[in-house]
Amino acid sequence: MTTGLDWAVTDLPALARLIAIIALGQADHAARIVDALEPSRAAYAYGTLVADAKAQMAIRGATATKRRVSRIHRDGFLFECISWIVARQEAGARTFLKDPHIDATSHGLDGLIVELDATEPKVVNATICEDKCTIAPRALFRKDVMAKFTDHHQNKRARDLVANTAALIRESGIDGTSASRAAARVLNKRYRSYRAALTSKPLTDAVARAALFKGYSELGGIKPSQRIAATLTIDKSLRGWFQLLADAVITALDDFLEELGDAELDDDV
Repeated sequence: MTTGLDWAVTDLPALARLIAIIALGQADHAARIVDALEPSRAAYAYGTLVADAKAQMAIRGATATKRRVSRIHRDGFLFECISWIVARQEAGARTFLKDPHIDATSHGLDGLIVELDATEPKVVNATICEDKCTIAPRALFRKDVMAKFTDHHQNKRARDLVANTAALIRESGIDGTSASRAAARVLNKRYRSYRAALTSKPLTDAVARAALFKGYSELGGIKPSQRIAATLTIDKSLRGWFQLLADAVITALDDFLEELGDAELDDDV
């Protein structure tokens, strides 16, 4: 058994503005917007940064294969941002999140959510996230997501997990040595969860959802609540929907540049 989550996008332009802010390298600012429900506006928008962020939304490549790979990487970044925004919406005051990859081709943990005790420097739970934007969610869950989760479950990626956890713990104000010691708790499976997030066609019922995430229970020795299954349902062309989102992100970036002025970085900034 697992814990199921269904995600839905109700305001594409608002989502695009948040992703545009993340693409500018301002995830901390985006987190404040989500937490405080502030207007979605970039902290600053220098022309060079906007150009780089817009380039990340473009599909590149001289061949059809290279363009397909470029699109997959671009859409993967957009979906990772959606996953991060959902986690940020659900986060408490003592919850710390790994920022989305700015480089869409980056490897390593897709996401990490670390929850600390309300008063003590102790990890209550660390959630390892795998986010897959794909037209073949079942195959990718079985071959890719479960392979990575299994490695984590067997502590084969322990150094990466502990290092990323310690970095997030330091955001709470705990010093380096104490943060490293606190991070070691994630090696204990009692304080660890897994969240697999997949794009999906509409699922008809609980049986269809169970079939999509079949095999999740192979991560044994933990509670069902520690195996989280999330889906973003797309009832149209997956790549077409993400192209609409990418176009909206570009529009948001242009709007930020117009709103904040085409200032270039100088020695006084």
